Amino acid sequence: MKTLRWTELSEAERLAALARPEQRSDASLQTGVRAIVDDIRARGWGAVVEHAVRLDGEAPRLVPVARLAEEARRALSPEQVDAIELAHRNITAFHQGSLPAEHAVETMPGLGVRKIWRPLDRVGLYVPGGKTPLFSTLLMLAIPAASAGVEEILVVTPPRPEGGLDPVIALAADLCGIEGVWTVGGAQAIAALAFGAGEIARVDKICGPGNAYVAEAKSYAASRSGGPAIDMPAGPSELLVIADASANPRLVAADLLSQAEHDPAAQVILVTPAPAIADAVEAELAQQLVTLPRAAIATASLASARTIIADSLEQAVEIANLYAPEHLSLAVADPDPLVAQVSNAGAIFAGHLAAETFGDYLAGSSHVLPTDGAARAWSGVSAYSFLKAISVQQVTDEAALRLAAPAAALARLEGLEAHARAADARLEMLK
Repeated sequence: MKTLRWTELSEAERLAALARPEQRSDASLQTGVRAIVDDIRARGWGAVVEHAVRLDGEAPRLVPVARLAEEARRALSPEQVDAIELAHRNITAFHQGSLPAEHAVETMPGLGVRKIWRPLDRVGLYVPGGKTPLFSTLLMLAIPAASAGVEEILVVTPPRPEGGLDPVIALAADLCGIEGVWTVGGAQAIAALAFGAGEIARVDKICGPGNAYVAEAKSYAASRSGGPAIDMPAGPSELLVIADASANPRLVAADLLSQAEHDPAAQVILVTPAPAIADAVEAELAQQLVTLPRAAIATASLASARTIIADSLEQAVEIANLYAPEHLSLAVADPDPLVAQVSNAGAIFAGHLAAETFGDYLAGSSHVLPTDGAARAWSGVSAYSFLKAISVQQVTDEAALRLAAPAAALARLEGLEAHARAADARLEMLK
């Protein structure tokens, strides 16, 4: 990890220190992804199959999950099944307990305005797969969608390298009440969900993280006419750790590596006012990396990693807010004052024991979070991601008599005569 001292950097150097890896915005990547999306939008299912065979190694198919789920239960240890079921319970408890309440406000006597919530009709969930199928992401997406009341949930995930659907993905789907999963990944899966292709119906919204190709496909599909809404820019993972002198270097290094092993484009940053901690973490990283099964991926990620020496914890939080990380770990003795200062983060892990890994699997809130600085304006996936708010107004005779003339005056002030006459008509009817 390259070490930088924040106060010695120019404005341009500070921006460079917090820049995401270039791979995420590579022009050739964008061109390739957009070509796939446009082709599938134009030619439909045939194009989906062609791109899937070329990139996934097999044609997409809808795989029923019940039999595979039973296979997973037999293959896994009781402890592993219990852990998945615990995650399901915790995530369900959080999202069902987070549903918004409808509320009404009488803005003036006789004028009531309510906000009501309705679920989306059909959503598409993207679950990253490949060598490490992320069954936890299916839980983190499907449970809030089901809690919100979405009637139709389509799940797509890349097939395994040896083909087909991973049984653990099937088990997670079965727990969530999903009967079948489509084995198709990448930009071709996003395009099929976005515009409909074959038996894959067009969805209203696409949610789920992925690599740079998936993130670009989501953003591009959403920008096209008739394209779907998306949850957020959710690309390669990132973690910023703020550590003080009380931090355990072993835990900090372990947390950094837990994100670095996701993807070569994942980014990890350590910010600390304690140079000794920075040195100790560096040593721990080297030691732990040797025995890591995904060491090659983590090493590639660490090539873009940074250690930033801050003057204080307050300055460290300022740096974090500038970066707006997907995950923010506060490895400090007293995290509460820092939490109060954080304005930009997808999720905060407050204190030495709040492992980001807990949040990834079973704390309860979704681990699908905004990346690439989107945490400045976006939130992570929740039940709200699958709901829409609708306002309702109701007016008594008394209120209409008081509202009509001012409403007509405001409409005419904007030059909208038809609006004004619609208000006048109420007044005339009541006189």
